[in-house]
Amino acid sequence: MSLGLIATGTLGSFLAGQATTLGALPVFFMRSIGKRTENAFLGFSAGIMLAASFFSLIIPGLEAAGDLHGGNKTIAATIMAAAVLLGATTLQLVNRYAPHEHFISGPMSGAEKSKLARIWLFVIAISLHNFPEGLAVGVSFGSPDQTAGYATAFGIGLQNVPEGLAVALSLAAVGYSRTFSFLIAVLTGLIEPVGGFLGISAISVSSELLPWGLGFAGGAMIWVVSSEIIPETHREKQEGIATFALMLGLAVMMFLDWTFG
Repeated sequence: MSLGLIATGTLGSFLAGQATTLGALPVFFMRSIGKRTENAFLGFSAGIMLAASFFSLIIPGLEAAGDLHGGNKTIAATIMAAAVLLGATTLQLVNRYAPHEHFISGPMSGAEKSKLARIWLFVIAISLHNFPEGLAVGVSFGSPDQTAGYATAFGIGLQNVPEGLAVALSLAAVGYSRTFSFLIAVLTGLIEPVGGFLGISAISVSSELLPWGLGFAGGAMIWVVSSEIIPETHREKQEGIATFALMLGLAVMMFLDWTFG
């Protein structure tokens, strides 16, 4: 696999991650967004991630594993099942053991400290799941149909826009300056090219790693949707708008992947 393809995969994940910059820009002239709108944005993001997990990662991974093992569907399915579970388990362990408390400092009441903790946990959650998103973009550029990389990068970038807005506005709402809030949102997106570089570089070493990389990224993204995004959108008893937005996001990403992938 050429250095040019590695550069393309890394650049694609960088651009997808920096869609958070575009999303964070309104923090300079907006004070807040309603909870209903925020849940719709998050639901839309979840739908895109679910569709990307299956259409851009798991299904191509099954096909790649089958090609590597003479069309043996049992072996291909076993490899992909193991890879998906490995990705989900890794994110579960990272989420469980990642440090959070050091973001909370200074004299404040218990309620204020709890609110600030939730905001920073949200920022950390966004950062954590940006890594598998970048991994997904990078690995997808190494799939047999390289156009899947462009569809995945576009879809992930699309769902990063509302995430950037949510991060920036959440920090501004608890008293941080708008510039600081904007920069933190931008930094969360910089984790994606790290994942993208590692993903495309790993599968460039051996084609045997391609299905494992695709399955790992898919499992990690599905875990984020199930563990982080869906529960967040259902806390305010607004499941209806969040579910509809999820279905819309899934349909948009499915269309993009099938049309351009």
